[in-house]
Amino acid sequence: MVLFAKDIVETEFLTMPPQRSVLEAAKAMATRRHGFVIVMSPEGTPIGIVTEWDILAKVVAPGRDPAEVRLQDIMSANLVSVDANEGIDRVAKLMAQDGTRRVLVTKDGKLLGVIRVQTILARMRDYIDSISAQIARAQLPIF
Repeated sequence: MVLFAKDIVETEFLTMPPQRSVLEAAKAMATRRHGFVIVMSPEGTPIGIVTEWDILAKVVAPGRDPAEVRLQDIMSANLVSVDANEGIDRVAKLMAQDGTRRVLVTKDGKLLGVIRVQTILARMRDYIDSISAQIARAQLPIF
């Protein structure tokens, strides 16, 4: 049993254009209970991500007006993404190497969703339990 990115991708995520204000994004994030927003180009491709931490560190702490600050001003543009058919071992490795908490999942250049570190940890536990059970069954005597 091999798990792929497409098997654990979360397809519900929040997207907004880069010109949207941080205040609007924060309200939408709070309403939908999301800890991040993916910033999308007019063509519909992801160009950045803004997290709760970005809002705290780049807007609230310095005392900037969230109604005046745009997502494009505080977004992180170094997105980490994988193809939907990548194994979750590769996703986990990317997360561990870069300290990334969210990996975008794409198929044929289209954004399918996001894998969060919480999701991969939970699924990896289930995966390891399943593999352990298979190994235990394989070690039982045939008769």
